[in-house]
Amino acid sequence: MSRLTCHTAGESHGPCVLALVEGLPAGLRVDAGAIDAELIRRQGGYGRGGRMQIERDRVEILSGVRRGMTLGSPVALRIVNRDNRLDDAPALHTPRPGHADLAGSLKWLTSDCRDVLERASARETAGRVAAGALTKALLSEFGIESVGFVIRIGDVAADAPDSLSSDPLRAARDANEAYCPDPAAAERMIAAIRQAKIDRDTLGGIVEARVYNLPPGLGSCARWQDKLDGRLMRAVGSIQAIKGVEIGLGFAAAALPGSRVHDAIGFDPARRGTPALGFIRRRNHAGGLEGGMTNGQPLVVRAAMKPISTLLQGMDSVNLTTLTPQRSDYERSDVCAVPAASVVVENVVAFEVAAAFLEKFAGDTIREVRAAYAHYLDTARGLAPRE
Repeated sequence: MSRLTCHTAGESHGPCVLALVEGLPAGLRVDAGAIDAELIRRQGGYGRGGRMQIERDRVEILSGVRRGMTLGSPVALRIVNRDNRLDDAPALHTPRPGHADLAGSLKWLTSDCRDVLERASARETAGRVAAGALTKALLSEFGIESVGFVIRIGDVAADAPDSLSSDPLRAARDANEAYCPDPAAAERMIAAIRQAKIDRDTLGGIVEARVYNLPPGLGSCARWQDKLDGRLMRAVGSIQAIKGVEIGLGFAAAALPGSRVHDAIGFDPARRGTPALGFIRRRNHAGGLEGGMTNGQPLVVRAAMKPISTLLQGMDSVNLTTLTPQRSDYERSDVCAVPAASVVVENVVAFEVAAAFLEKFAGDTIREVRAAYAHYLDTARGLAPRE
């Protein structure tokens, strides 16, 4: 059983975006429609630009699946780009502040930022969303659900109580174009995005992903490379425009004494049948992770997204061919992509959780994974005194 991995390929205006997923067990039922649904959500959200009116993202499963079931071999996914004009796209000699343009041009010794921006573009996240949505089929086999949503755009913050379970949280999120479970805040977010467009500016924000019904013990404290919090921070932090990642209370924990940070542990025999094995917490400041491992509570990951770097008004820059001052060029872009980022974060987190799940409950087939999971839960429950 190989480790679950994902590799992506493709340029923003190339023929397609590709994702290669390796390490899924055989016998897992795959629903292409469920993957398409996540791709469609990624294209949506208030504040998106004209590109999303062109693309009609749908997944093509090229390998690793037969008659709707995984074979245990690599699964190749393709999302076709309708806006396929890579060779005809004009050169871009003036780097846009905040983008990869200047750093990449200096790295690859070119004055044409086009060579850099085509791969640096967030269009790449279509592949990561498809891969995450694919692995959700594995998580759902074990009742594990992930939900991503927006909690801030600009200076507008939302309220999303920890007590919300996955279904009402998802329903509230899907009720508006801000992808925010707080309807009053969603209205203010949309108004803020509308004003930013009038101002020829852009807005960033914060998104959150929660994963429910996780068993304890995913990840490890034995090697730093295997700590799940570190793996999640790397995966989420690598998403385009993400500048900060926190788990649970996150940075706020630094300002509080330990008595107000750590989550007291209790035991409820009536809940021994749950994935948490009967252990309860009155709060979840740890965000479901302690010592690099899941502790049976919901996983909570937040990511801060900077405002989109391409501004209609442009910014001061330098032409790389003449080294003279010039305003940055405008490439068709979004005013705000925070709602879309919540979809990306949700699926990237789901992928990392699925990878950790398969490391603990490894098997070449989904039947073996089920058996390993059931055996673990039964053994773990045996550690506590029976009623």
